[in-house]
Amino acid sequence: MVRGIHKLFVSNLPWTVGNIQLKNYFQSLGLRVFSANVVFDKKTGLSQKYGFVEIGKNQLSLLEEKDHKLEGNRIFFQLAQ
Repeated sequence: MVRGIHKLFVSNLPWTVGNIQLKNYFQSLGLRVFSANVVFDKKTGLSQKYGFVEIGKNQLSLLEEKDHKLEGNRIFFQLAQ
């Protein structure tokens, strides 16, 4: 973790979600988003349905809502290792 930034592992993303949609979702929660990256298969170009989001320190409390949904999918996140 870079000082002042939390990196989140985000899973169960809809296959239609890209970097911009992922960033916009977390920004809509009131978070300061430094980066948002969905992981794509290098051969097929399809989403692997997970990604990473970097948010500002002391913002984890804004994620306490239990049920986060993006394009109909319930998404899950945890601090990345």
